[in-house]
Amino acid sequence: MDTNEPSGHTNDRNWKTKPKKYHGFWRFFWLTFLVVSLVYAWHSFYVPSNTVAWAANYAAAQQQAKREDKPVILFFTAQWCVPCRIMKRTVWADGQVERLVNKDFVSVAIYPDDTEGMELMSAYRIGATPTTIVTDSEGNVLKRVEGGIGKSDFMQMLRDFGGDF
Repeated sequence: MDTNEPSGHTNDRNWKTKPKKYHGFWRFFWLTFLVVSLVYAWHSFYVPSNTVAWAANYAAAQQQAKREDKPVILFFTAQWCVPCRIMKRTVWADGQVERLVNKDFVSVAIYPDDTEGMELMSAYRIGATPTTIVTDSEGNVLKRVEGGIGKSDFMQMLRDFGGDF
């Protein structure tokens, strides 16, 4: 035993360990996780405004459709529905879709949170949002699509009902 060291202690260099260099890694990891989470949340919930001429309610949409001899697009949606928000951002906010829908269709958004929305969801047997239904002015279903759809599929659906491009 070295007589210069206090008893019970070994060399200072042996009992002090150097801190591990993981601190930088974890800082980078959590910062990256935070940024990715914020981008995902923005992507899921951001909905830009659109210029689609939405009818005030279903009755008004039917009256307008009869008057103008146009089919009606019923878009069953909800504020909390992430696929609905994505569809509103990628389909309904698209300029080409907006022009075509405003020109050749009468559109109405149906929300399950109000009385009329609940009645229509029951009448059309809607089990999930988003659901898009094209009807004639009498309310007869011409086309029904359950779930979110992309712009190209939506445009094809509009083409099937005489939408001009």
